[in-house]
Amino acid sequence: MQWKALILALLAERGYGQIMPMMRFQCSQLVVDRVDPLVNPGVVPSPHLHQIVGGNSFNASMNPETHDLPSSSTCTSCTFSEDFSNYWAVLYFRARNGTYRRVPQFVSEGLRADGGITVYYIPSPDAKEKVTAFTPGFRMLVGDATATATNPNARKVCHRCMPTTGDRNNINCGAPDSQSLPEEFCPGGIRTVITFPTCWDGKTTDSPDHMSHVAYPTSAFNEVSVGAYGTCPASHPVKIPQVMYEVMWDTRIFNDPEMWPEDGSQPFVWSTNDQKGFSQHGDYVFGWQDDSLQRAMDARCNGAVCGQLKTQSAEAAMKCTKSRAVDEDIDGWLTEIPGMQMVE
Repeated sequence: MQWKALILALLAERGYGQIMPMMRFQCSQLVVDRVDPLVNPGVVPSPHLHQIVGGNSFNASMNPETHDLPSSSTCTSCTFSEDFSNYWAVLYFRARNGTYRRVPQFVSEGLRADGGITVYYIPSPDAKEKVTAFTPGFRMLVGDATATATNPNARKVCHRCMPTTGDRNNINCGAPDSQSLPEEFCPGGIRTVITFPTCWDGKTTDSPDHMSHVAYPTSAFNEVSVGAYGTCPASHPVKIPQVMYEVMWDTRIFNDPEMWPEDGSQPFVWSTNDQKGFSQHGDYVFGWQDDSLQRAMDARCNGAVCGQLKTQSAEAAMKCTKSRAVDEDIDGWLTEIPGMQMVE
């Protein structure tokens, strides 16, 4: 399975003799909706569509001073039932005739879910180094929804053209990964990886740009490493768990040359109307109950089983859904990507 290959590749690259644990679990699709409480709080509809997973108290506002995700949610679409965080990352296919169709997500190898996102929480590779779990109200964003070219601030956001099964070269955002979308048929779909910073200023749970309160560490392995590695800058001295999203897009159903543009150019486009892939981004709203995430990080839990946490079945997680705030067609063949009239 590819997550095991990821660990082994990292170990081989860095010479570790022991496996670095990483919590890896699935969050099924909660709702697909045009709301964004981080970038466009209170705006319904927001300019572009998102596929959201996690706690069902997700809404357009979610004021961090008044909205407590664990107590406001009645269920979560994630494996660990104490995780009411929200994670959202939407991809469209543009057919030769100019119409669009939303690309569904599918579950990563070795997991069961209704699409959604595979979420990782990764401690330091040094078992003696403690990471500090997020506090209530914590939020962050990586990537830039307005980017039109390679973005140095999104070097840990990437795409990969996947083989039919497995992947023996699973180094995070290392070659052959790219910030741009693949330009060929991908027999195993397109995988996107979104890797968040692991250093925090220790003071603010958010910042105006949702990024300045966190930072990536400095390390010889900085570009391709996974986990809370390296040395945090003095401005952001607190090590936090590395949050990473793995999203599998089922582009396989569109691998028909008769549907692709006649010039052979790649036909996929993000819901931001970005045909290159540079606007891919990830949003994170912390919502673990009490000190559950800290306990899991201290125990260096691995995979989707953790003795310190409560779990639920995939069937129970898939039952956690919510109605859309914006009533619009998002799944048929469309003449326009939802929300584009707001940004033209």
